[in-house]
Amino acid sequence: MTATAPAAEATVRKSSPGATRGPRRRTGRLRRIGLPYLLLLPALLLELLVHLVPMVIGIVMSFKELTQFYIRDWGTAPWAGLDNYSVSVDFDAPVGQALLHSFLVTVAFTVLSVGLCWLIGTAAAVFMQDTFRGRGLLRALFLVPYALPVYAAVITWVFMFQHDNGLVNHVLHDQLGLTDKPSFWLIGDNSFVALLTVSVWKGWPFAFLIVMAGLQNIPRELYEAAALDGAGMIQQLRRITLPSLRPVNQVLVLVLFLWTFNDFNTPYVLFGKSAPEAADLISVHIYQASFVTWNFGTGSAMSVLLLLFLLVVTGVYLALTSRGRRTAQ
Repeated sequence: MTATAPAAEATVRKSSPGATRGPRRRTGRLRRIGLPYLLLLPALLLELLVHLVPMVIGIVMSFKELTQFYIRDWGTAPWAGLDNYSVSVDFDAPVGQALLHSFLVTVAFTVLSVGLCWLIGTAAAVFMQDTFRGRGLLRALFLVPYALPVYAAVITWVFMFQHDNGLVNHVLHDQLGLTDKPSFWLIGDNSFVALLTVSVWKGWPFAFLIVMAGLQNIPRELYEAAALDGAGMIQQLRRITLPSLRPVNQVLVLVLFLWTFNDFNTPYVLFGKSAPEAADLISVHIYQASFVTWNFGTGSAMSVLLLLFLLVVTGVYLALTSRGRRTAQ
């Protein structure tokens, strides 16, 4: 009797409903955890094909002496080691000087474009918080530059910047008389102003949209309490609006920075394959180094250097913003 008691107890445990509930729960939990990764698998595979695989190929090409003589079979190009990188960062040589100039132009362009986009977008979003007749229509009109295709919008600006019959010269010179003679906007030093104008025009609606969404999460009671305490509009903006929008602005500035620094479509459509020296952004410069001079090894090395720079800047920015967030909390 005593020998068969443990066996009987084990049989009862196996046959009880609670015994199988544990494995079933673990299986269901594994299915719930694995389902999101399974759904993400197609997107991850497409990401590998579209971005990561060309990135790896570009890194390999940067270590090769790949010119027009090896385009048909670039795998047979001889290895150059770090020669392409040393040529790119040799600022005493013409190639390095041109890359440094393009980098400085891109930095100045990015700082001005991101700052103006954020400033105009924030001002418009704050203005649109008050209810008035026609607010919905005005919001829709503000988003038109962001909704338009890049090529259609930039080509329109190309016609507007024409020297003889462009709308910009017609308004500034013929109607307002602000200039002594019609200006050349697509060549010379004015090309930087033209590029900055187009970039801000098509970029600020994105900042407006993000800031406007962030403003919806600020309780109206804070503004009402501040108004009862005698705080004016400027004080409410400094004490309530901007501190509450800090997490939104941190992400917004980073996204605008990456988009603007890597922008290729705007200068390429605006100026063509050869951008003026004043508007020689690094994206177009790398394109010229690769597809115009047929030196794909040097162009790939410049692209890798640009990638490393953006990774470092993004990492430092995220570290600083996260530290500031922890300090504020």
